Amino acid sequence: MTDAPPTPRRTALDARHRALGATMTDFAGWDMPLRYGSERDEHTAVRTRAGLFDLSHMGEIALTGPQAADALDHALVGRLSALAVGRARYTMICDDEGGILDDLIVYRLGDEDFLVVANAANAQVVLDALTERASGFEATVRDDRDAYALLAVQGPESAGILKSLTDADLDGLKYYAGLPGTVAGVPAMIARTGYTGEDGFELFLAPDDAERVWEALTEAGAPVGLVPCGLSCRDTLRLEAGMPLYGHELTTDTTPFDAGLGRVVKFDKPGGFVGREALEAASRRADTVTPRTLVGLVASGRRVPRAGYSVVTADGSSIGQVTSGAPAPTLGRPIAMAYVDPAYAAPGTEGVFVDIRGTREPYEVVALPFYKRER
Repeated sequence: MTDAPPTPRRTALDARHRALGATMTDFAGWDMPLRYGSERDEHTAVRTRAGLFDLSHMGEIALTGPQAADALDHALVGRLSALAVGRARYTMICDDEGGILDDLIVYRLGDEDFLVVANAANAQVVLDALTERASGFEATVRDDRDAYALLAVQGPESAGILKSLTDADLDGLKYYAGLPGTVAGVPAMIARTGYTGEDGFELFLAPDDAERVWEALTEAGAPVGLVPCGLSCRDTLRLEAGMPLYGHELTTDTTPFDAGLGRVVKFDKPGGFVGREALEAASRRADTVTPRTLVGLVASGRRVPRAGYSVVTADGSSIGQVTSGAPAPTLGRPIAMAYVDPAYAAPGTEGVFVDIRGTREPYEVVALPFYKRER
């Protein structure tokens, strides 16, 4: 007799999602809304107006104490000790071989107070690694996954919607920064971050307050066309914006340099950090020969590439593999990200195909991202 699979966890907004008719899916052990209706309409709303997301499945981990910054410098590839209070940074946690365990956003809430946000599927791995790596530092690692609900309002109308509900200075809030405030009368940490390629905000608040804030955002956003959005359009939005997804573009078999993200690795920080020697070797390799390059592919036809499909030449020789693929509502054509042989990585390279169920479909190699919003 085999054990039954664990029951997926539910966010504080689960009843609201079901009342709205959401299609739910098991994602990283959570029951999450995939879509509420048309994922194309949700995608377009975020690009042109605003969308509201429940991201409460993400993994929040607190590091506090006099040596919290030093512990993070040791544990992660970035130099978090240089992060100013109120700012956020995109970074990664790697293993001893330089492979990526997860990509993270770290917020500095105070001199001795940091919030690490991990991907839901990797939250326990990151928590365990941080706990181990902080040993010997005067720092405390705390699992705060149950302490937060996380809502995101994204899109060109998001600032106007949120301004009507908060006392925070949103005009003065820079990209990748956060500040405490209230939203709809409840305490929140308001961050100008997101995963859509649009301007937007992520709101960290108590789970008991999630329903009230969701309702207030929905009401305030109705006149400008805000809609609830699921994970499906979040994926197409991030793909158009060229943002990597863990398990696809980023894995333990991938270093930050493989992914074209070597800039997040800071060798100039004092002391060692986990994976440093391997990453120094990866950096030297990247300076001389790149074994594979992450590129964008745009379809000539209508068939959609999927992760794992082979990228080939006209004679069928394999030159790479698709990591993510989907229809792109903004572009009106299927797109993909793929790791390919450097000889085929230059934008405009001809003779590149994706093998889709035995048929070689022509693709144009383009620079990432596919879409970039006007500033």
